[in-house]
Amino acid sequence: MSPSDAPIAIVVHGGAGTILPENMTPEKEEDIRAALRSALESGYDVLENDGSSLDAVVETLVLLEDSPLFNAGRGAVFTHEGTVEHDASIMHGGTRAAGALTGVSTVRNPIRLARAILEHSEHVMMSGEGAEAFARQQGFDPVENEYFYTERRRQQLRNALSREETQLDEPENKDSDVDAGSEDGGPTGASDAPDVSKFGTVGAVALDRTGTISAGTSTGGMTNKRWGRVGDSPIIGAGTYAHNETCGVSATGHGEYFIRGVVTHDIAARMRYGGKSLQEAADEVVMEELPAIGEGGSGGVIALDAEGNIAMPFNTPGMYRGYVDADGNIVIKIYGEEHEETNGDE
Repeated sequence: MSPSDAPIAIVVHGGAGTILPENMTPEKEEDIRAALRSALESGYDVLENDGSSLDAVVETLVLLEDSPLFNAGRGAVFTHEGTVEHDASIMHGGTRAAGALTGVSTVRNPIRLARAILEHSEHVMMSGEGAEAFARQQGFDPVENEYFYTERRRQQLRNALSREETQLDEPENKDSDVDAGSEDGGPTGASDAPDVSKFGTVGAVALDRTGTISAGTSTGGMTNKRWGRVGDSPIIGAGTYAHNETCGVSATGHGEYFIRGVVTHDIAARMRYGGKSLQEAADEVVMEELPAIGEGGSGGVIALDAEGNIAMPFNTPGMYRGYVDADGNIVIKIYGEEHEETNGDE
């Protein structure tokens, strides 16, 4: 097969959770679909012009980080202290080089910093002030933390703090030590069954003409998070993984469970050692293994293999997702198949 005949493809997610048509205004749905389409088209354009899958993933995620619609970059959620912190990671499936960061608050596009760590550092993961110092060394212009603030996210923090205060005032409540939130504002606590609204993490996986798969993930984490909590998004093998011999995967969901399940690597391992297809491996992990860890094992993944096959399983009512397949078809979906209308496929 000549390079010009080699398949290219890209798949993206913007979060999973309780996403139902009755809870979505037509205007909001149109905005989300447009943002996903724009990001996909931008990444696919890179691939069509023989760009690398790493370039395509970064290009795609930068657009989503710049959108206030998703829990990443400019639309990220607030911590308990009323600030915004970011986690991100990226991985190259050919070399299995990776870059990741956590607790960063002054970098406009965290996925760009993740790539800089991959390409210009001997380390894989950096955190907080150290990651920001490295960013400055690499020529990143810092932004004020206020750049990331949106009123919608601030209100979600107020709601989470109010719920927390109410539960602390009720000693009989077994979950009165609630101190975190969902990836998009619903409360979580000691229970394995958090009241999850939506996980707004963004991710992308791309396949270029050289057969190289790259994957990346970016998030603002949990509303009302504290104590330096780190989710799965910056953890290679949990939130992001890529290996040319198997697949690339990006995850979105309740991060603690994805860490415990080593979800993205598990999918690749089932393909490599168990001979599973991409769809079989992804379905088993998301639909069987995650829920088996506990009732909080909710979320989904996007995945792509070297032939351009795509899988997007999720065990929540919906997941913002879309792809451009090896034939150039663009598909964008939000809801579960039972709710997806004709305009879900574009």
